[in-house]
Amino acid sequence: MYKVIKNEKISSNSYYMEVNCPILINKAMPGQFVIIMTKKDSERIPLTIYDIDEEKETLKLIYQVVGASTEELSKEKKEVFAVVGPLGNANIICENPKEYKNKRIVYVAGGVGIAPVYPQVKYLNSKGIKVDIIYGARNKELLLIKDEIEKISNKVMYATDDGSYGTKGFVTNVLEENINNYDICVAIGPVIMMKNVCELTKKYNLPTIVSMNPLMIDGSGMCGACRCEIEGKPKFACIDGPEFDGHKVNFDLALKRMNIFKEEEKEKWEQMKRKSGE
Repeated sequence: MYKVIKNEKISSNSYYMEVNCPILINKAMPGQFVIIMTKKDSERIPLTIYDIDEEKETLKLIYQVVGASTEELSKEKKEVFAVVGPLGNANIICENPKEYKNKRIVYVAGGVGIAPVYPQVKYLNSKGIKVDIIYGARNKELLLIKDEIEKISNKVMYATDDGSYGTKGFVTNVLEENINNYDICVAIGPVIMMKNVCELTKKYNLPTIVSMNPLMIDGSGMCGACRCEIEGKPKFACIDGPEFDGHKVNFDLALKRMNIFKEEEKEKWEQMKRKSGE
C-alpha cells in the first residue's frame, strides 16, 4: 500500500495527487508513466508522471476524471493499493539534452496534457535549455499549473476556445503564427489536438514528437488497446512509446480505437453511481 499525501480537485474535473513512493522516484525520467490501482480489485490506471519530490520521497500526478476508475481514485484520501513504474520510454530530448542544446524547441499542450509537459520542460531548464510553451484549453478555468510552467519556460503563449484567456482560438492558431521560430515541436494532449498540430507542422516541415498516452488502458502491452499504427507498422503506446514521430502516426485509426470500450466504460460508471446512491 502507498500513502496518499494529497488528492485534491484543482479544476472542474482535474485532480492533483501526491503519493509516498521512495523507490520509484529515483529511477523516473520525464515522459515516463506509472500504473496506479486504487484498491486490490480496481482497474489499472496509467498516469504520466507530473513531478517528483526527492526530499519528501513523493510522486506527483495530475489526472482527469473521465470514467469509473478515475472517479474511484479521486475519492481516495488515505492510500492506494499499487503504484508500478516507471514505465514506457523517456522523452528523447530529455535523454539527449546535449544534442538539442542549440535547437529552438516549442511544446504544445492541450488541457491536462500540460502535466506531462511540465517535467520535460523543467528537466530541460535544469540543463540550461530554455523552451517555449503553447498551452490551450476550452476556457481560463481549465488552464492548470500556470504559475509553475511560467517559472521554468522561456515564454508561455495561451489559447482558449472562448477567448477568456490569451488568444481566442486553438493552439494551432498560435503555433502557425510563430512556427518559423522553432526547429522542433513536442505536442501532448487530446489525440485530435495532436493530429491537428501534426497536420500543421508537416506543411512547414517542422519535426514533431507526440505522446500517445491517451490510448493506454492496461499499460503493460497485454490488453492491446493502445495499439497504434506508426509508419504503417503496429506499435504499442505503453511499451514502444508513449512518444512517437507525429508525422508517422495514423491518427484516424487512433481516434477510432479510443472508442472501443466506450459503452463498457459508460456502463461501469453508471453502476458505480447506482452503488453509491448518486
